[in-house]
Amino acid sequence: MRGPVQRTSRHAVTLIASAITLWTGVFWGVYWLPVRALAEMGLVGAWGTLAITLAAAGLLLPFALVSRRRLTAANPLALASIFLGGAAFALYSIGFLYGRVAIIILLWFLSPVWSTLIGRFIMRWPTPHLRVAAIVVGLAGLALILGANGQAPWPRGVGEWMSLVGGVLWSISTTGIRTKSDIDPLPAAFVFAIGATVAALALAPILAPSPSLYAQDAARMIGLGLATGGLWWGASIAGLMWATTRLDPARVAILLMTEVLAGALSAAFLADERLRAAEMVGGILVLCAGVLEIWPTRRAASGDLLGNG
Repeated sequence: MRGPVQRTSRHAVTLIASAITLWTGVFWGVYWLPVRALAEMGLVGAWGTLAITLAAAGLLLPFALVSRRRLTAANPLALASIFLGGAAFALYSIGFLYGRVAIIILLWFLSPVWSTLIGRFIMRWPTPHLRVAAIVVGLAGLALILGANGQAPWPRGVGEWMSLVGGVLWSISTTGIRTKSDIDPLPAAFVFAIGATVAALALAPILAPSPSLYAQDAARMIGLGLATGGLWWGASIAGLMWATTRLDPARVAILLMTEVLAGALSAAFLADERLRAAEMVGGILVLCAGVLEIWPTRRAASGDLLGNG
């Protein structure tokens, strides 16, 4: 009797973790809405992201204090990797104010290409042929996205550069987290938020002057900043960190692709931002690169993609 009960329990956990991962992708696909709303209230440039990440860090601080001994004893490289991941997400967040939503998300989703290159040339991990194909397909998608208007395939504008650089930093971060981190989700989310706060604080005065805040807007800004920091940077990141420890990496990567769909559709209907035909083809290639990058892992997994095992 114990065996079937254990299998049922594992299956339930897998379903819950999969649902969390899928909806995290959808949730982050509409993250641009509160970022742009704060900008309309006066928190332009990186100031809105700074407010969001400060709120997240404040809300997560009690969990970090409870786990302070584990944090101080954690591997320094693990902490640095999580911190860098937060900084990368800050660039991604700021980029939504300087570029089209779908393009910013697609450039970020090139991170599997950078992860493969890092694994091959820095970590000296074996590189399956399908992952080499992922690099080629991903870079072809990048060229189509950036060269869709007939110009050279090169990032144009601060937003595209931030998303592209952020994706590279995220790839470095996830490599370190994968190899070194065993920190619990909520304390890890706090370190993540601190990394984002530091990055936003460094960029805020460079990108825009200090905002002029008015009393009538302060309550709305604080409320939206707390809600965004708590929901996106706190609850969803902690939930995703919990889920990723219970799922195959291939499944996590595929389920998170819902972010691209949610972002593209929400931007098209709510901001009238539509992709050109070449950009759509490039976006499909970027997503195919992501599937190719994790396909060898999927083939090696003991269960199928839906977690039946």
